[in-house]
Amino acid sequence: MAEKQAAQTRSDRDTHRTRLAIAPVVFTGLVIASLTASGIGARYGVRGDFDVIHGLLILFFSVNLVICHWEICLFFKRDYIEKRAQYWRERSRETGRTSAVEFLTGRVPLTRIFSSTMWADVWATYSQFDSSYADRRTYGYNVDIANGFVTPLPTLILFAAFTVDFLPALVAGIMGAMIFWQLTYATSIYWVSFFVANRQSRLGRKDMYIYIWALNCPWVLFALLGLYVSIRLIVNGDYSVLGY
Repeated sequence: MAEKQAAQTRSDRDTHRTRLAIAPVVFTGLVIASLTASGIGARYGVRGDFDVIHGLLILFFSVNLVICHWEICLFFKRDYIEKRAQYWRERSRETGRTSAVEFLTGRVPLTRIFSSTMWADVWATYSQFDSSYADRRTYGYNVDIANGFVTPLPTLILFAAFTVDFLPALVAGIMGAMIFWQLTYATSIYWVSFFVANRQSRLGRKDMYIYIWALNCPWVLFALLGLYVSIRLIVNGDYSVLGY
């Protein structure tokens, strides 16, 4: 009887943990929305206004900070990712489902939501579209871990500077020009490396447009907007380009 009660207790506990779960895509959306709202809200609290360009760049900074966390996981969990890439490949064959969609929409216990091992599956599933993320010798792998370690601090500084203009416009402009040009160049070369390696031959047109083009476009389009803003900050010597 005691053993049955203990087993029931464990079952109830596991069920409770399952209920306290969230889909990775939902959690990611909530984090990005919270960071974006904090930046826009801080500006409104200080100045009482809203600017579209500022809002777009704050959104981009928020997304980049989340991606930087994933890229740090890519570095520290590289051996695990190589193993999990094979798991997701076999899983996709068995179920016929896209592994990235299955991972992002699956339920993860809240106790594991900050686990680097859990977020490593972002790259294990993405490697089904670009195998370079399961191979530490490639450009794609190394440029992303570099972004993960190098850009968080400048991103946070620009996040604050563009929101409450605490830095001289010239300093913010120079820093922005460096970061945004680096992002534009690195992403463009990633696309070049992808097609030079002929990796597109293993993808359908839909997957290539979604996972290779669309998911990487923000790091060119938003970065070009940021580069324009940075140049205006340098030339004008003030934050008028951001509505100040």
